[in-house]
Amino acid sequence: MKRIQIAPRPDWCSQAESSGFHFHTPEGEPYWDETACYQFTLREIEEDIEAPTEALHAMCLDLVAEVVSSERLMRRLAIPEKAWDLIADSWKFSEPSLYGRMDFSYDGQGPAKFYEYNADTPTSLYETGFFQWLWLEQQIGRGQLAAGADQFNRLQEALIERLEMIGRAGQPFHLACCRDHPEDAGTIEYLADCAEQAGLKPSTLFVDEIGLGAGERFIGLDDAPIDQLFKLYPWEWMWQEDFSDHVATGGAQFVEPPWKLILSNKGILPLLWERHKGHPNLLPAWFEGDKVCDPAPERWVRKPLFSREGANISIESGAGVEAQVEGPYGSGPTILQSWCPPPRFSGHYCLIGSWVVGREAVGMGIREDNTAITRDTSRFVPHFILD
Repeated sequence: MKRIQIAPRPDWCSQAESSGFHFHTPEGEPYWDETACYQFTLREIEEDIEAPTEALHAMCLDLVAEVVSSERLMRRLAIPEKAWDLIADSWKFSEPSLYGRMDFSYDGQGPAKFYEYNADTPTSLYETGFFQWLWLEQQIGRGQLAAGADQFNRLQEALIERLEMIGRAGQPFHLACCRDHPEDAGTIEYLADCAEQAGLKPSTLFVDEIGLGAGERFIGLDDAPIDQLFKLYPWEWMWQEDFSDHVATGGAQFVEPPWKLILSNKGILPLLWERHKGHPNLLPAWFEGDKVCDPAPERWVRKPLFSREGANISIESGAGVEAQVEGPYGSGPTILQSWCPPPRFSGHYCLIGSWVVGREAVGMGIREDNTAITRDTSRFVPHFILD
């Protein structure tokens, strides 16, 4: 694994605009960054990223099966009691998941260390599945990369296959996100395109445009019932809404399903460590207030159970807080995870995002930041494989 400087494509910006990638340079700061890229060997990908991703995902599913049958663990994860039955039923009836992203620290030298599972509403989907693949093909064509270069990336193909399996051929498939979030809008537009290729009839809308119709069924803009809904809107937010009382009776099958609220909860990190202590891909973790792992770490990371894009995450030691990111999640319960800093390449902190579709590891995206905490302003940098 190494970071390489490379000449950007001269027309990448116009290509991004024409293909709907409108959030490539938010507020004048680069998000998509192809002035550099990361090179991996096939062994690094297959043994150090792909295999651990699938193994950890299987461990996570085993944990879900345990949590849904335990009131104690539901409370431990601060899941609202009114959601328990719906979550348990969604697991019991095997309601299908579409995708998720596992974040790792990895430097090419040792086992990848699992930071957390973005299992409910992960973004950076379009830039991983489409735009960095386009970058690879065009850089090979321009002679900037060797003809034999490849990429760990069958994400788009896997999404189409999965949507074909979980969708209903020829039937509407609604996709919703919040207003005024260009990245979220770009994500559901990309998934809508994948859904169309899967033989579905996608329809995009904003979350606040979903209503209740006759029989208290969820309806879309055309007042037609919503039978299947991909919602880029976190489950923990949904349970705070007035309409949450209708989630179980509104007639919609949700993607991601309710049981994903468990896997998107950072409380799974200490639960996984309790059950698989010493696993080479796991970091010691514990709930705030519990006995600190032995031996006690010199530094640790504090994470709210529900937090996104680095918000309210802090790096701490016995001397106090060393770094932190502000955000709206500061009042909730937290977990602590042993400090394992992301590797630095040429002064840039690097985070690996490994994508899961169904139960298969299918691709990878890389984020860079000038600090050790990856945030919503972190840059996306493409990668390639060459032995």
